[in-house]
Amino acid sequence: MPQKNRTVKGVLGGLLGLVGLSAVAGLLVTTSVTPVLAMAGIAGNSAVTLFEELPANLDVNAPMEQSTIYATDPNTGENIALASFYEQNRVPVKYEDLSPTLINAILSSEDKNFYSHGGVNLGATVKAVIDNLRKTSSRGASTITQQFVKNVQIQECEQKADTASETYSADLQKCWTDATNAEGAAGIERKLQEMRYAIQIEKTSSKNDILLGYLNIANFGGTVYGIEAAAKYYFSASASNLTIAQAATLAGIVQNPNTFRIDLPEGTYTDNDGVAHNSAADGYAATLERRNYVLNRMKADGKITEAEYDEAYASPIEPAITPSVQGCATAGQNAYFCQYAKSIIENDPIFGETRQERSELLRRGGLKIYTTLDLRVQGPAAQAMADNAPGNMDNQYFGAAGVSLNTKNGNIISMTQNTTFSETVTDDQAFTSIVFAGDRVHGNSDGFPVGSAYKLFTLIDWLEKGHSVRETLNGAVQRNLKMNVCGGTQTVNTAEIGNFGGNRGYTSNVLNFTAQSLNSGYFAMAAKLDICDINKVADRMGVTFGTGEKVTDKNAPYDVLGSKNISPMAMAAAYATVANGGTYCAPRAIEKVLNADGTEHPIPPVACKEGVISPEVAATAAFALQGVMASGGTGARGNPFDRTPLIGKTGTHNREGTMMIESSTNVATAVWAGRWKGQADIFQVPSQKGGLLNEIRYPIAKATQAAANAVYGGSAFPQPDRNLTRTILTDVPSVVGMTVDEARAALEGAGFSVSVGTPVDGSQATNIVAAQDPSGQAPTGATVTISPSNGQAVTVPEDILGKSKTAAFASLAGVGLNAQFDTSCNPGGSKVSSTDPTPGTATTKGTTVTVVCE
Repeated sequence: MPQKNRTVKGVLGGLLGLVGLSAVAGLLVTTSVTPVLAMAGIAGNSAVTLFEELPANLDVNAPMEQSTIYATDPNTGENIALASFYEQNRVPVKYEDLSPTLINAILSSEDKNFYSHGGVNLGATVKAVIDNLRKTSSRGASTITQQFVKNVQIQECEQKADTASETYSADLQKCWTDATNAEGAAGIERKLQEMRYAIQIEKTSSKNDILLGYLNIANFGGTVYGIEAAAKYYFSASASNLTIAQAATLAGIVQNPNTFRIDLPEGTYTDNDGVAHNSAADGYAATLERRNYVLNRMKADGKITEAEYDEAYASPIEPAITPSVQGCATAGQNAYFCQYAKSIIENDPIFGETRQERSELLRRGGLKIYTTLDLRVQGPAAQAMADNAPGNMDNQYFGAAGVSLNTKNGNIISMTQNTTFSETVTDDQAFTSIVFAGDRVHGNSDGFPVGSAYKLFTLIDWLEKGHSVRETLNGAVQRNLKMNVCGGTQTVNTAEIGNFGGNRGYTSNVLNFTAQSLNSGYFAMAAKLDICDINKVADRMGVTFGTGEKVTDKNAPYDVLGSKNISPMAMAAAYATVANGGTYCAPRAIEKVLNADGTEHPIPPVACKEGVISPEVAATAAFALQGVMASGGTGARGNPFDRTPLIGKTGTHNREGTMMIESSTNVATAVWAGRWKGQADIFQVPSQKGGLLNEIRYPIAKATQAAANAVYGGSAFPQPDRNLTRTILTDVPSVVGMTVDEARAALEGAGFSVSVGTPVDGSQATNIVAAQDPSGQAPTGATVTISPSNGQAVTVPEDILGKSKTAAFASLAGVGLNAQFDTSCNPGGSKVSSTDPTPGTATTKGTTVTVVCE
């Protein structure tokens, strides 16, 4: 085991800094050094002054560390890493995680007297300075403490480099050059400063801490930093269990990282003839030579036996590279959620004032980002997505995405997509980095038309204006429907939109319009409202365009049917608001963030707002939306029917995109499926599991919501408001006696539908209304049946009594009745005494009247 405490010699070395740092400089300017300093243009007394004026305290900032995004397994409490992000691939370890073999290899090759000196090997440093000035050598003769100082200076310089600058790579190279320069006056000044810092650090830090700091900060080639990341990358091992040969190899690499790295089979450098060296072909000859040097030093120092040396020396260098892949592509089926969470770090000012600062925090800050993802729901949701909507189904940009939110706090508990996450641009439509469930800020998506799912906001505005869900309307397709748009009026031909399956519409109430998603019915509702007010409801419920613009910025009659591009995430949150009794909770993906030092970093808080819609309106909207999920409703195919009460809504836009949204009182799920580019018809393309592409939304939503119900459950929705479910009665105009056309206009003008019944007996002309049903009062929008006269009704003349037979015959014939006289009417002078039917009786033309005389 390496020593952990200073020896007497080490204590004396440390006293060097206590006696006077200028003495160190003095030693450098005596004897043979002075002439050499003069060669560099530095007078001896100037060197002493320079040394005394150099700062003694080095601010050892935390090194750049990778940040990691986690999902917590609720069953075990285990934090499962989804992805890491880094500029320098570094995994800090504790001293006890370092194997003695590794420590011995580092000490034997770099600083065998580390535990006995006071931070500076004065004799070797003086000789190195002289050799460097004379250009007879370029060695640095630095102790591990000095190398730690050098690496800290490089790190601090790199942390200040502007990652957005075009010269970023050159700036990083300059950081290394400036910190390692050992030539001329600048080289001497750097060495003096390095020594001064090293002596001071030795007084304030333990040897073990210095050694650990060095091993955690040192570069091991490329973007690999720190001994643990190096062990994992080069040998798929941990720093705690490296073999002697592996430990010696890493100890050799750190001496000249980019020359001795062993992850480039084609070689790390070429000679003047262009021949590659240190390659797989030559057995990584340069690294092998350095490794064997380390083994020799370990044997000489008694750290390994002859047999161990022989075995390690005889072994070839055999890399077992574990690629240091970073980014959300490593998160597999959770990649799109990962990208959404990452976008929060990159865009929310709580993580830095500028995007560059936020990006650097993510790639350098060593954050531990704990998310809201619930693997109990995510797993089944991702499986349903894979089973029903594999990527690139028909080479026509068919995409699908699902998201589930906790209605009580906005936590995103699942997010799935049918494509494979990749930030590499490719022609294969199965790969993309766009997060379909998100918006431009959270996943670079501009959203999609949501179709009839947008009818929610017409329903809410309808209820907020005091209308009832049992109010009856003429929901037939209308060619000249007057729509209110921000106080003005526009005429809409709803026949251009129509209804699913060519349905011409019908008169019914809002409950039925909602359950059947009748377009013409919702246009009839919107005609009694204002489009701008409907869009204001959507805005209030957290809905924006996918680009971030307000939905109230653009207003048109067809907004009723969801032509605006909106993210599935925003729609899920809106329906969650209804399920949550009118309280809106903004979607959130991050539960907690820890800094590299374990302290908590501020995060966007839970953002819930009560009263976005009233509890009464929310309960009544939920009452209507439950009909969608019931048998016979348009969303029934997405209902798992597991006894969890659900609300929901379907949506379709121009046969190119579909939605299925459903929610319990605890979890809302939105699934979108359609074209993310182009407009190819999805209603004619078979899916891979039977059915058509437009039907894929149902099994995905069903499986996702079932998983959420199993974990989170759901209670019954509150009872709807009585006033908002009342039956509305309206006075029915009396139209009897009007022509059929006049009656139709009067009734439709009052908001009723008209049905012309079969003619009824009447004396009026056949185009005159002889009867109507109902009359008096009826539900608004109800159908009134009008019956025209058949023109056949007559009345037995009341003045026929007392007339002669001839006069009676003429009277009856005049109204279309036949006469049959009794024999009592034969004598001359007889008068009519009675008839059957009696005078004044209503009957029809052609009826025979029996006449009796006296």
